[in-house]
Amino acid sequence: MPPLLDGLRILVLEDEFLIAMDVEQLCRDYGAGEVIIARDLAEIDRKSITSQFDAAIVDLMLGGTSTLDFASRLRESGVPFVFASGYSDMDEIKVSFPDIKLVTKPYSGDDLVQAVAAACGRGPLA
Repeated sequence: MPPLLDGLRILVLEDEFLIAMDVEQLCRDYGAGEVIIARDLAEIDRKSITSQFDAAIVDLMLGGTSTLDFASRLRESGVPFVFASGYSDMDEIKVSFPDIKLVTKPYSGDDLVQAVAAACGRGPLA
């Protein structure tokens, strides 16, 4: 596999345990240096987001709580990210985050990795 995520520190916001574990392994398979899973926004030190992570994979809802405010902070901090979600109402995403890739569940691992790589300026979609 090409090391599209080579050395990146990636935050995975995902509340479904098995999906989070699959995404973690997928990122590692593609060369990620560190993968941190957060199942709740309270688990993240928001003050040091830019120093902790090079990229993020963000589910739109964590335990019934929207992650859009957090995604706005990621964007303001300059941390590249993608949404990975089964959330059905995409209008708000298209309006508020027109330049952010949404990978819809169920997604293929290749689609997710390529979207993250592209968000980081790597890979064929960059």
